[in-house]
Amino acid sequence: QVQLVESGGGSVQAGGSLRLSCAASGYTGSTYYMTWFRQAPGKEREGVAAINGPGTTTYADSVKGRFTISRDKARNTLHLQMNSLKPEDTAMYYCAAGYPWLPLRTGGYSYWGQGTQVTVSS
Repeated sequence: QVQLVESGGGSVQAGGSLRLSCAASGYTGSTYYMTWFRQAPGKEREGVAAINGPGTTTYADSVKGRFTISRDKARNTLHLQMNSLKPEDTAMYYCAAGYPWLPLRTGGYSYWGQGTQVTVSS
């Protein structure tokens, strides 16, 4: 059973930075996609950034150039470095692992964390 635990969320002012982490346990392989999603109140969950086994990354247009996803396979940890944060980045951020049909869509992800809140004030 894979478990994902996110950390690193918080409250920052616009223009600030945060680094999210997702620790995976019970996971013995490195071929999964691992992906960050976010969900704001009243909105659908959206994919933010994904990374596959070989390290290929995919980003949502809204975060390109500002967010960087990385993966430490030795420690089974996923990170999301978020710079130049905007109020519209405010959301609950979730870590997911699996074999998706499309990297930034929710379908195909078998494992989800509980989320970490990111709040960006103007």
